[in-house]
Amino acid sequence: MKHIGVLIIGSMLFFSCAGQRPENLGIHNDQLKGCPGKPNCVSSQAEDESHSLAVFRYQGEKEAVLKGLKKAITSLDGMTIVTENDTYLHIECKSAIMGFVDDLEFYFSKENVIQVRSASRLGYSDFGVNRKRVEKLRELIALE
Repeated sequence: MKHIGVLIIGSMLFFSCAGQRPENLGIHNDQLKGCPGKPNCVSSQAEDESHSLAVFRYQGEKEAVLKGLKKAITSLDGMTIVTENDTYLHIECKSAIMGFVDDLEFYFSKENVIQVRSASRLGYSDFGVNRKRVEKLRELIALE
């Protein structure tokens, strides 16, 4: 009986790390959601240095770049594409150990430019995980 209680509590802790999927993600007035005041988010549309990162710039056909981006995303562990269309991707990124979920978004905003945002659902700091993930994907698809 003792083991069942430990299992139940452990399961509750594990599943609570995912947090609720935000309802306000996506593109609103040509913008991705802004970053909160916490250091657990990065965005190419952020104006402050602690949250900002470079847009993805690409050459060639958008469809080929989108295909390459999706291939890179699915090559990494814990990444699941939740929403996709010809200008937008929303990916849930689940950490291997604690099951924390981050939301990663890509928005093909104009010709040859992809806006990106990656944010933790829970906690205060992400210890740079979101920035590292975005830069790893940039490297995998060989964009600037």
